[in-house]
Amino acid sequence: MAPPLDQQTAIVTGAAHGLGAAIARHFAGAGASVILLDYDAKGLAATVAQCGAKACGLSVDLSDAEATAAAIAQALEGVEHVDTLVHNAAILEPKPFVALDLAQFRRTVDVGLTAGFQLARAVWPGMADAGGGALIFVSSRSGIEGFADETAYCAAKHGLEGLSKSLALEGAGSGIFSATVTPGMYMRTPMSERNYSPELKAKWVEPDVLAPAFGLLATRRPPELSGQRLDAWQLVQA
Repeated sequence: MAPPLDQQTAIVTGAAHGLGAAIARHFAGAGASVILLDYDAKGLAATVAQCGAKACGLSVDLSDAEATAAAIAQALEGVEHVDTLVHNAAILEPKPFVALDLAQFRRTVDVGLTAGFQLARAVWPGMADAGGGALIFVSSRSGIEGFADETAYCAAKHGLEGLSKSLALEGAGSGIFSATVTPGMYMRTPMSERNYSPELKAKWVEPDVLAPAFGLLATRRPPELSGQRLDAWQLVQA
């Protein structure tokens, strides 16, 4: 059985705002020690303050592999092992394919996918030695469908789906749970503020409503759901 949240150490990326901040607050509110990563130092500091004494924040550009590796090493100093990783960080900057340059493509994929690989690789040995852990990757409809003007974002999310499925297979013998989670409901975040139509904004929910889904997966790690694509809205409504 997975330990309760008040006995866990968790890493949450994209924790300065939106869903990442909501997940961080939920975990910290349940007593978890949380290590929070985001590019926005000011927003990250605000989340850390909301989470209390068992929270620490590291400002890092996850599109920079060397900076990410350094931040991970710093985050893991003195940490016996990480119980749960929630990779939520992502970039969505809609742009027609013909206007998309290689730098923007790489930045989007590196934040959404490559950093997820780096983080999972870093926490994996500790999870295996401890008898298990949870790798939770935030996906979206863009992980299974293509959308105009979202070439880079769709590529990153499709890759995240494949990464999670493979990690679920390789981690099964060590008790490591891996899954992708989609909000399953229109959600109010800085990203949706920029990209949602007025019709979609009329339907959205606050991310704090969906955050408990991540706590559920962190503490239950249902093996039959490892490798699956899960719906946060359905999990919190069940």
